[in-house]
Amino acid sequence: MLSARHLSFDYGGRPVLTDVSLDIKPGSITVLIGPSGTGKTTLLRCLAMLATPQRGEIQVDEQLFRYPTATNLPTPTPPWPKLTAVFQQLFLWPHLTLRQNILLPMRLQEPAGVATALEELIEAFDMGNFIDRYPNQASLGQRQRAALARAIILNPRYLLLDEVTSALDVEQITRVLGYLAQLRQRDMGLFIITHLLGFARQTADQVVFMAKGSIVERGDVSILTNPQSQRLQQFLAVATAMG
Repeated sequence: MLSARHLSFDYGGRPVLTDVSLDIKPGSITVLIGPSGTGKTTLLRCLAMLATPQRGEIQVDEQLFRYPTATNLPTPTPPWPKLTAVFQQLFLWPHLTLRQNILLPMRLQEPAGVATALEELIEAFDMGNFIDRYPNQASLGQRQRAALARAIILNPRYLLLDEVTSALDVEQITRVLGYLAQLRQRDMGLFIITHLLGFARQTADQVVFMAKGSIVERGDVSILTNPQSQRLQQFLAVATAMG
């Protein structure tokens, strides 16, 4: 299990995360929702070991990371690629084609198995007509699919995703989210920041609502139809009004 306990993160003296705790189980989908600027991406970066919280603990299966880190002990090695993240910035190498970007982290793996996995992703994400373009020749939505494929081909135990469908059209969102839902069958734990409440209602095993750097409410999908906190009620009312 990927677990956070009492995480706090400050930036320039300003609290961004305050006493955040949650669990992400293998074979499940956790969806994180909340207003912009509330610390969702910072939480994902902490869970991915790319940002260091000032206080708290993160446990990835048997590995425990405590913050602040004891100065007299060796720093534990982050559990990559067991733990893999995709951010809105995508971080694709501009001098490599999208195919080469996807395959780069697999260069030491068995070629036959990698080729099969890549072909499955090309088909699943409808990438056949642009897979050999360079990033500057591809649309943002095409680059999003390539970055997502690069993470999935690693077959991580935990996959953390930050608004990875924001530039996709309705058909592509349906394809991508349908494929993500199937990853539970591989015992993969997914943590997804999204504004797509319909996806959360249809697919999430756990829904977490954040506001002002704290978790306000969590539960199964029923909290989206029967929220207990006033803040989540307000958020859902605005989301419904916006369509």
